[in-house]
Order: sequence, then C-alpha cells, then structure tokens
Amino acid sequence: MKRRSFLKGTLAGSTVAVAVGAGLLSPRSVLAAWPQGAFDAKSAADAMSGLFGSADNTTSGEIKIKAPDIAENGAVVPVTVETSMKDVSSIAILAEKNGTPLAANFELSATAKGSVSTRIKMGKTSDVIAVVKSGGKLYTARKNVKVTIGGCGG
Repeated sequence: MKRRSFLKGTLAGSTVAVAVGAGLLSPRSVLAAWPQGAFDAKSAADAMSGLFGSADNTTSGEIKIKAPDIAENGAVVPVTVETSMKDVSSIAILAEKNGTPLAANFELSATAKGSVSTRIKMGKTSDVIAVVKSGGKLYTARKNVKVTIGGCGG
C-alpha cells in the first residue's frame, strides 16, 4: 500500500467518525423511508391504502404489463411495467395472492419515463397488478401469471 493512499483513507475515516460522534451524521437519517403498513398488508387493497393512502383506482389501457403467462419458477418472475401517461410519480407492483402482496414500489422523478423492470417472487398463480400514480390519481392494470413451482416457500 502506498503511503498517500493510506493517509487519504485514514483522513476520510477519521472525518466520518468525527461527524458520527458529533451527531451530524446518524444512521437513522440516511435510511430510506419505509412504508411499513403497505408491506404488512395481507390484501392488495390494503397494500394500496398503506402505500398511497387510498385504494380508489381506475383501470387503464395505457398501462402495459410484460410478464410471462406461465412462470416455471415463482422465485424469479420478471415483470416490466410501462405507461405512456403524463406526470407519473410512482409505479407499484403487487402479486395479489402473495402473503405480502406489495412486491415493489418505485418513486419516479418528474422527468423519468414511466417504465420499470424488476423480478418478483410469487407463491402461487395470481394476478400481477401494476399501480401507476399519475396526476395524483391511481390507475391499475392486471395480468394473470400461472406459477408451476411456488417461490414463497411453496
């Protein structure tokens, strides 16, 4: 190890330690917000209420869900949600019959394209629900995914 690298690392570590010791940097303040009620919900409607404050939604044809018709392994189900709506502020993905229906929630900036892609776990065959918050209103779309081997302990 070179002397300069060692000194830079020591100085950086010392600076962080002083900031933590002075209370300027606390681990609690750097953690992301956690919608505990939404993740503890046992139904899709309760998850939407916990996440958005309301379960009132409108079905929309402008939301496209790309997911397999048959998922051979429920532990890894690829899901892509795209929308052409304006002012999209968030996109959530729910697996209706999972023990915990809320699989993912994405907060988007004002300039972001309304498109997300992830992999979710599904315990059994059910609808995958995409919830798009646009202009302060909730819009949904559904797609049924058949699971042959459960990914949530099944």
